[in-house]
Amino acid sequence: MPVIVVINPKGGVGKSTLATQVAGYFASQGASVMLGDLDRQQSGRQWLALRPSSAAPILPWELDPEARKLKVPRGVTHVVLDTPAGFDGKPLREALRMATKVVVPLQASVFDMMATRDFLQQLAEHRKLLRQLDVGLVGMRVKEHTIALAQLRDFVADLPFPLQAVIRDTHNYVHLAAQGLTLFDAGTVRRFERDLAQWEPLCRWLDAPSQPSLEEAPSPEAPEVWY
Repeated sequence: MPVIVVINPKGGVGKSTLATQVAGYFASQGASVMLGDLDRQQSGRQWLALRPSSAAPILPWELDPEARKLKVPRGVTHVVLDTPAGFDGKPLREALRMATKVVVPLQASVFDMMATRDFLQQLAEHRKLLRQLDVGLVGMRVKEHTIALAQLRDFVADLPFPLQAVIRDTHNYVHLAAQGLTLFDAGTVRRFERDLAQWEPLCRWLDAPSQPSLEEAPSPEAPEVWY
């Protein structure tokens, strides 16, 4: 089962935007999708509460009342996990063990890139020690044809992980999120054509088979601390 973990311990880099859009993409392809939030606030569940019944369904965590744990609902074929700021230590290791692919959003600013560098080094170590992680980077809220974009490309050129997509800075994502929607719920609306085109390489990567694991990944389950 594909388990996509969207992660960057730095806050404000667009993790929730990316996670909801990835879930929306899989749902638009007919998959049975769960969007899980590894945060006590469960903001992903709040976004799902806004989602209209006419949109492709995306499920939240399911509560197991006996075990008092959040788990993946039966029948789900694709899982997307959003992670909080400051995510580190044992929770980070557990999330990486669950992942078939890891998506790291980062913004094209010197401060964001510097803050993310140490985490990417951690990811490289986890890939060596735990299992073969399939990691992709996504530039978020990037203004096109700017020095910042050029700096972002220079930054990722020295990293062991590829830049899978660059997502432009637009209010389209804000307006859609306020309705519980994604680009992939909007059909062929002309105003979203540029944005959908930017997602094409990332969607191809998401659909591609993951690299072989060195161990079998556990089924995603939120530890009790997240309930």
